[in-house]
Amino acid sequence: MPVPVAMELFSLVMVAIFVGFLGGILLLGFYSPRSGADVLNWRPTRSPEAEIQNEIDDVAQMLEASNEMRRRRGAAERSEEDIAAAVEADRRELKRRAREYGEPDA
Repeated sequence: MPVPVAMELFSLVMVAIFVGFLGGILLLGFYSPRSGADVLNWRPTRSPEAEIQNEIDDVAQMLEASNEMRRRRGAAERSEEDIAAAVEADRRELKRRAREYGEPDA
């Protein structure tokens, strides 16, 4: 059954309108002088300095909580340097094992 010419023309017009709208929206986005953050008046809630200080505070709190549990057990307290040294020793051990077993990423 052949498709009527009016139906083909309607389909082409609708596709052209859709492509035109889509292209127009994309052009608005590309050539707009303001960013989406400017349009929404979005600003970060905290400064990078505040974020860094929060991270430092978090590490100190976790270290204090860990040391509290160690004191209850009667174990010696650990400093941040002790933990960093233990992590580095674990990494060296993992690299040694990887070399020993012939893994290519070691």
